[in-house]
Amino acid sequence: MGFFDALLGKRKVAKSAPDRLFAITTAAITLETAHGIKHRGKAAVVFQPLATGDFQQIASDVEELVRSTGEETGTTVQTTEDTYGYRWFILYDDDIEDLAVGVNAVTDALAVGGYADRVLCAVFAFEDSQATPVYFIYNYKRGTWYPFVPAGGQQQRNNERELQIKAQLGGELPFEAELERWFPLWGTPI
Repeated sequence: MGFFDALLGKRKVAKSAPDRLFAITTAAITLETAHGIKHRGKAAVVFQPLATGDFQQIASDVEELVRSTGEETGTTVQTTEDTYGYRWFILYDDDIEDLAVGVNAVTDALAVGGYADRVLCAVFAFEDSQATPVYFIYNYKRGTWYPFVPAGGQQQRNNERELQIKAQLGGELPFEAELERWFPLWGTPI
């Protein structure tokens, strides 16, 4: 960041860090074997769509790419929009590595098209031994992970469990250090 950027309050968007994204594949092994938290075979890329023809074409091409490669890997895809206007590109696969590869392919295609700044996050769905959902959210702009554990009821979360999960994983995932940046994703469709 240059002097004028700092003066004008501009911030650079961090570049994609695929190695940080793929850290979820090794963390998933620890989560399941040591803590009884297993992945549910679902992941999603959440992005803010644009109504431009170029953006719609890129999104359509990415969906077709994932569908065609999914024939080999078993990955299926679905898209949906939430009440906030974000599009969820949802991937289904029993292999978490295939999910990470699919998520990376989606975000890479958006970045190559010049739309990296439209990507909000990636979400991987897990559950504990009591079938409580545990989501791991990857913030692309910061290159960090954080857990989100809904506590049931009206938009309540289990902060204690989230901190416990962070402590259990130690250095396996690059966790977001600023807890105020652990944003909940209410109404997650995965």
